[in-house]
Amino acid sequence: MLKLKPNCEYCDKDLSPEALDAMICTYECTFCSDCVEAVLCNVCPNCGGGFVSRPIRPKTARRSNTSLLHQPPSTERVNTKFSREEITTFSDQVKMIPPEER
Repeated sequence: MLKLKPNCEYCDKDLSPEALDAMICTYECTFCSDCVEAVLCNVCPNCGGGFVSRPIRPKTARRSNTSLLHQPPSTERVNTKFSREEITTFSDQVKMIPPEER
């Protein structure tokens, strides 16, 4: 079950469960699309993988127990431990390699 983290781990922008600009890597690291493009260069600073749009969890349970009401989003804010310089150095090493080949 996705945690649906409430914020961008870099800029701390609020990312509601229905945010269309929330991006995640395979480990559910969560960043806004602006940071993924402008700062991270589609390289997760934690694992080196790429990003995809985070799915939207239904607000209404159209099947039993399958909605935000039944699986609410996380309220725990997470922030990256890496500085912008560390992120730039890291992403520069792998950003030219397609995510599926990293």
